[in-house]
Amino acid sequence: MAAMPHRVLLADDDRAIRESLVRALDLEGYHVTEVTDGVSALAAARRDDFDVLILDVMMPGVDGLGVCRVLRAEDDRTPILMLTARVETPDRVAGLDAGADDYLPKPFDLDELLARLRALLRRTSPEPDARRTLRLGELTVDPAARRVWWQGTEITCSKTEFDLLELLVRNAGIVLDRATIYQRIWGYEFGSESKNLAVYIGYLRRKLEQAGAAELIHTVRGVGYSVRPA
Repeated sequence: MAAMPHRVLLADDDRAIRESLVRALDLEGYHVTEVTDGVSALAAARRDDFDVLILDVMMPGVDGLGVCRVLRAEDDRTPILMLTARVETPDRVAGLDAGADDYLPKPFDLDELLARLRALLRRTSPEPDARRTLRLGELTVDPAARRVWWQGTEITCSKTEFDLLELLVRNAGIVLDRATIYQRIWGYEFGSESKNLAVYIGYLRRKLEQAGAAELIHTVRGVGYSVRPA
């Protein structure tokens, strides 16, 4: 039986960009729902189930960051790719802070957007043999349920935070370099100046420390990161 097409919600008030993306995604086999503003995006996301959301940052009414914050506050963990004309690091970090899984600055290459979509979708469809429960000292990671506990206390993680922690725990005691982590989590490298990884490591450290798991994630200067039992 043929696989069901992935469902994409596209929200962008730029008609030219929206129409070109709809055509391209249709040709790639995606089922696309398009809207022109943040209010409509929220309504569509609440009404239907989507595999991934593509949100433009600058939209009338509720902008893309606002949509992202509201959905995450409602515990909607659908992967979100932000499109932004803002290229400065603080603006990109703002998207990650809002709960986005990835961002793509405009103008963008279509092949890159498609690659990033594939990477996001792969992360939501783990292989069956990768779903066994992982344990590292008092830390428990359940890939099937996508839940994390420290000494019985559950730690709530965003999609990207969970993916990153799972990768580190699966490779406990091994120093993973930044390029490898970017490739495994995002499906490509952001470049040496990117703050993406550092931002998410910071998020994870704060959540782990709040649960009592201090100094679980270790930085190896100039190389990358590793986890060892606290």
